[in-house]
Amino acid sequence: MISKFTELELPQALQDSLQRLEFFDPTPIQAQSIPHALTGEDVIASAQTGTGKTLAFVLPMLAKMMTTTEQKAIILMPTRELAIQVATVVNQLIGKNIQLSSATLIGGDSMSKQLKALKRSPRIIVGTPGRINDHLERRTLKLGNATFLVLDETDRMLDMGFGIQIDTIIERMDPYRQTLMFSATMPKGIVKLADKYLKTPQRIEIETDKSNLDRISQDFMHVSENDKLQVLLNELEAREGSVVLFVKTKRKVEKIAKELARENHKVSYIHGDLKQGKRESVIKRFRDSKFRVMVATDVAARGLDVPHVEHVINFDLPQAAEDYIHRIGRTGRAGATGSSLSLVSGEDRRYYNEIQELIDPDFVMPKRKPNPRKRSGGGNGGGRGGKRFGGNNEGGRGGKRFGGNRDGGGRGGRSDRDGGKDGGKRFGGNKSKRKPAPRGSK
Repeated sequence: MISKFTELELPQALQDSLQRLEFFDPTPIQAQSIPHALTGEDVIASAQTGTGKTLAFVLPMLAKMMTTTEQKAIILMPTRELAIQVATVVNQLIGKNIQLSSATLIGGDSMSKQLKALKRSPRIIVGTPGRINDHLERRTLKLGNATFLVLDETDRMLDMGFGIQIDTIIERMDPYRQTLMFSATMPKGIVKLADKYLKTPQRIEIETDKSNLDRISQDFMHVSENDKLQVLLNELEAREGSVVLFVKTKRKVEKIAKELARENHKVSYIHGDLKQGKRESVIKRFRDSKFRVMVATDVAARGLDVPHVEHVINFDLPQAAEDYIHRIGRTGRAGATGSSLSLVSGEDRRYYNEIQELIDPDFVMPKRKPNPRKRSGGGNGGGRGGKRFGGNNEGGRGGKRFGGNRDGGGRGGRSDRDGGKDGGKRFGGNKSKRKPAPRGSK
């Protein structure tokens, strides 16, 4: 494993580009994967977004393309934004001294512009599976001499339904190609794809970075699926500050955003089907605090860097525990503190268990199943009950607003909201501070 980029046997022009861009010390994923890739081996690597994956595949790809004159490289990404980011890194490294050209083939971009770029015979193609397949069908792109393939965010591409397109692209490529596959998670679909297309690959796994969890207060609320929306409305009313709200499907993103707007919340949304300009506009408006709640899917929120996010709410739990870390990492950035809340329904139980095992290996799944909290009156039994606000689901948020006498229990400090003995005055108890980054119940 290398400790400096200068230890790599790269063409001098590529070393010069690294110096110019001030890349000196490789990250763990770069140090472990690049040497294998440079020797022509296939690689399958598990690493989070933000670990330096892009350079881990762009460097060996450029090194190989610089030693040939006709061969092509294909880099597949799940979204337009990610493809643009990777293409930017590629072009920065190419600079003025490396005689290579690239084309970015993504949906939502001008087809005529892409056709013009392809006529210049670029040797590096960065794009999304859907648009690259469009060009294959139009016969405006041929991949018979494509000998280098990168699949990045492979789990996301499969989640988005790109499996058939990926198969088509790979089958059009040179059968003796080199393949680098990167994925945040390794579900069965990824393993099956790797077994099908990679040849005795080097397997690399970078441990999930949980260093920022100490700055993030994590809460889990057990509710029924039917109660989630009302619980969400209650939570948004109780909290202050900006919110990123994660849901699992594009259709659900728009549905939840409409429901929140109907309740007079300032809200917008992003998902993979929005046009590039629209998504960029929404993200800019959120960054400028033009609205409070951003509803998003995992894919659309990849790379989202907004420093002022106070809360992350998981309306639906992610299917991969590592994605939970990525989601809540939208808050607590740049040394700030943040909070996260995950709504856990019965169908989420398996994912909840996996998340708890990741953030706290000593966690034991509780056997009790709390009753859902409902927003209704009724003295001690109404208002904000549930595990979070009273140990027996009978306390919660009384007060005139909910028809009670504020006799409820306090706000619990444990991550699965088992209730607290000394909850804050707002919830009918004696005020106590909320502890950051609880690691789950035991």
